[in-house]
Amino acid sequence: MKRRFFGWMWVVGWVLVSGGVVAQEEYTLEEKIGQLLLLGFRGLELSADSEVLEHIRLGKVGGIILFDYDVINKEFVRNISSAEQVRSLNGVLQDAARIPLFVSVDQEGGRVLRLKPRNGFPAIPSQRYLGELDNVDSTRYYAALNAKNMGDLGFNLNFAPVVDLNLVTESGVIGYLERSFSADPEVVARHAGIVAEESYRQGVIPVLKHFPGHGSARDDSHYGITDVTDTWSVEELKPYRLLFDAGYKGGVMTAHVFNKNIDPAYPATLSAAAMRLLREDLGYSGVVFSDDMHMKAVSEQYGLEEAILLSLAAGVDVFCFGNNLLYDAAIPDKFRKIVLDGIAAGRVSRDRIEVAFARIMALKKAYGIIK
Repeated sequence: MKRRFFGWMWVVGWVLVSGGVVAQEEYTLEEKIGQLLLLGFRGLELSADSEVLEHIRLGKVGGIILFDYDVINKEFVRNISSAEQVRSLNGVLQDAARIPLFVSVDQEGGRVLRLKPRNGFPAIPSQRYLGELDNVDSTRYYAALNAKNMGDLGFNLNFAPVVDLNLVTESGVIGYLERSFSADPEVVARHAGIVAEESYRQGVIPVLKHFPGHGSARDDSHYGITDVTDTWSVEELKPYRLLFDAGYKGGVMTAHVFNKNIDPAYPATLSAAAMRLLREDLGYSGVVFSDDMHMKAVSEQYGLEEAILLSLAAGVDVFCFGNNLLYDAAIPDKFRKIVLDGIAAGRVSRDRIEVAFARIMALKKAYGIIK
């Protein structure tokens, strides 16, 4: 555990002092806060004066997420139509950024596949299919195909693999949608590790999800409170432990699940206890991403300001606002103001921003996003 922890801290220190990267003190507090925001937007292409590009130029955004389907408008016109179009869009986004962006997508396979065959992209089977097949060569083939396609299109971060256990198959957002490799944590870790390895090779950051376990949930946190207190077990942590012990080098996404076994007051994304479990008990020291902060499990229960400040104080590093469950073009300005006001009011420390920023910069450097 200590060797892995100090390895990450060495990278963070390198980012702060090396002449190869702009030192941390050369960025304003506002720019550092901007790196904590990962944003969704509408548009297959962007004009030079588009609002999202202006947010990026002004350092209010550190990452972007693309979707193929607009949930609000109920149409397949959002950010993705063809390889050439996506490659061009991702290039325009990166060209606007002083600090190169996380350019992300949800590309798990099966039913969660933003780069779909009908738009000319490779068919990638579901994780459940690959887990039931349990053939490491097949998983490696599809993982390599998926990662190479993403890398070629300019993506550098994928919100996958899912490491939730397949514990509730007839309902829930994981089992019912065939997003889990298996109910067996060792099978999950084995196949998720292969997906991560192939992602590393293509310069695409994998993000394990959904910590500390969404596979035992019968409800969907997109729509409201998701309580796993009576169904969750410590076995759901095992894939994380196995992958971390094997030297995992990507991110982790939190779940908006409520679990009294871990925290009697808050869902995992907002929970300092859940973050301690991840960082202290499991030894993870990398970047923690939130699940979409517009999901009703947090947005309706806590409101924007409270959800952001509680999650930030707990230890979340990057906040995902997909702008696809509700659309708010002003999120970058609201996010910055909420964090600045939270610092002024003593709700969150400036050191928390510095640590999150350092982790983000270290990850971007490790994957060559920052040259």
